[in-house]
Amino acid sequence: MARADRYQPSDREQAFLDSIESPKYDREIINGLKPFFRDKAPDDIKRFYSGSELAALDAVRGTERDVELRMPVKLTRHFFELAKNSEPLKRIVKADPDETLNLAGSEDPGYQMDFAPVEGMLHKYEMGLLYAVSTCSAHCRFCYREELISQKDIKRQDGTVAKKGLAKIKPVTDYIRAHNETVAANGGLHPETRREKLREVLLSGGDPMVLPNRKLGEWMAALAESGVESIRLGTKEMAFHPLRFDQAFLDMLDRFHETWPHVGFRLMIHFNHPDEFLLKGEDGAYLTNDNGSLMWHPDTLKAIEGVVSRGWVNVENQAPIIKGINDDAEALRVMQRALYRVGVGNHYFFCGRDIVAYQAFNVPIETAWQLLNESQKGLSGVETHARLSITHYKGKTEVAAVTDEPIPGVPGTENGVLIFKILRNALDAPDRGKVCIVGRNPDAIWFDDYEDRVIFDEAGLYDYARVDNKRIEFEESVGVAV
Repeated sequence: MARADRYQPSDREQAFLDSIESPKYDREIINGLKPFFRDKAPDDIKRFYSGSELAALDAVRGTERDVELRMPVKLTRHFFELAKNSEPLKRIVKADPDETLNLAGSEDPGYQMDFAPVEGMLHKYEMGLLYAVSTCSAHCRFCYREELISQKDIKRQDGTVAKKGLAKIKPVTDYIRAHNETVAANGGLHPETRREKLREVLLSGGDPMVLPNRKLGEWMAALAESGVESIRLGTKEMAFHPLRFDQAFLDMLDRFHETWPHVGFRLMIHFNHPDEFLLKGEDGAYLTNDNGSLMWHPDTLKAIEGVVSRGWVNVENQAPIIKGINDDAEALRVMQRALYRVGVGNHYFFCGRDIVAYQAFNVPIETAWQLLNESQKGLSGVETHARLSITHYKGKTEVAAVTDEPIPGVPGTENGVLIFKILRNALDAPDRGKVCIVGRNPDAIWFDDYEDRVIFDEAGLYDYARVDNKRIEFEESVGVAV
């Protein structure tokens, strides 16, 4: 007998699920630093850390500066092969004691839990984000979800303390249906939050591509049946293990599209640096094809072509600009050019977030703007669609401009100004498009570094009050406690 609290797929879903093949994938993962400390890693991989690097990491083990307490170490064979000859790629996955020199930062960046109507789900805009899994094939040291990956206790707005839980299909789809029914019954807007239909859902984590195809299919089918118009899947697996995008996965996508042809699918990939997908010669220069275009790693190109060739799949790249990894205008220029040529859009570049230990990774905000602006010189208009975003508590905020000249007669602008513009504003988006102007601070790496330089703030970035907890919306509309 089926449990009342367990999700029951429809006949259409079940037919789709029965068609899915779920192969196993050998990523040859090295988990943690122990294999390196105990000389148990494969012979070639054990040289990834030098003796002095291991000694420095060992010296902080068991202390508050233990790097693996902040972010577990994880590495795939494919990424090792790329990173062993690339300093920027080493920086992505190699632990360093300097990460924990300063542990300042938020345990819940952006107060995300304020927008969690059910466990494992965020609902900030007209879309929802799901924590579908709490790990990836490898772990970026700068990860924006370090509190989820590390399974840290988070203080919720109601005062409770608990780890962030993962999303479950039934509570999520119950919420989507209830919210959208309420919206439809009230002229297209929710009567309390003023939000529109929840029409798009992002499968995130962690990385959903570490899940088997069957589990991915369960999520996709249930979301499609719940009435969403589009599904996004966020992944860095193109960099960590591109062989994951095999025929079995592509067949599942095709079958999904045949079953729900009006549900869009967007693959949001995450390349930080062109070394993650381009081939280099012995001299360190990128290899080129006969026409001068840059030569891709064959496994990664096959994976990209597999998804891009399905015209109903949109593929976009987004990445933070991180110290020592891609704070290099030429690397950003090469990446934007090479991605767009194979059909991958350049969506966002991000300034670093206020995660724990963010000062070890964040590039100054004005430097990030200058790097992106410089990188887009010499690119075509279609290659330069990416904007620079920094995530304020109110939502995604563009770093729209940085000036060198003062504004005559305006105090505080003597060294120029920086202009923030709100791009994505939670709930009914009352502040979208509004701006905030601050006097420049070349060393600023987070919003609070401009607090004493605010000139004009119609956006309210420096007059922020946390929103009311939105769990009540689910509890009242569905009638259950979660």
